[in-house]
Amino acid sequence: MSHSHSLRAEDDINSPTVSPTLDRLTIALHWLVGWSIMGLLALGIYMEENDAYHLYGLHKSLGALIFIVIVIRAWRRVRQGWPKPVNEYTRMEQRLSKITHYVLLIGSVLIPLSGLVMTIAGGRGLEVFGLEVIGANIDPANPDKTLPLIAPLAGIAHQMHGMVSNLVIVALVLHIIGALKHHVIDKDNTLKRMLGR
Repeated sequence: MSHSHSLRAEDDINSPTVSPTLDRLTIALHWLVGWSIMGLLALGIYMEENDAYHLYGLHKSLGALIFIVIVIRAWRRVRQGWPKPVNEYTRMEQRLSKITHYVLLIGSVLIPLSGLVMTIAGGRGLEVFGLEVIGANIDPANPDKTLPLIAPLAGIAHQMHGMVSNLVIVALVLHIIGALKHHVIDKDNTLKRMLGR
């Protein structure tokens, strides 16, 4: 292969109209975290609207486990940056995309983190599918109740958990609309790339 041909090939690879494939771990983490966050948000909304707090333990356990995966994904994203867009887009689209991605990345960390802080600072401890990780702060006068460890912190975490969840729901809707726009209107490879195709 000639030197000039090699340069042309390299230029093609770096061109924004080309869709370099994503590694399997990036794709797997994207879908695992995405579906998990949507599932936990749906479960949280169901619990709130139906007073189904018997599901609280499940919600906490799943949130604690997925938090580990979220931290790994966030660490990789910070180190590697976001994948380059597969095409040229307007400045408005680029800005909206960047904001949405930052909200989703930071929000995916803050939702489970605030949930963990809320339950631990609230004195309820942390159990993951029956395994006690942090013991509850039992009220000596009433063993059926718990006492907050740091009530103000638990309150702040509770508010953050709700607000960030609502913000992430909006960002998720925008993210899904954007993915469908890429696939249906722009007919580019953005969605296919994240599907590993």
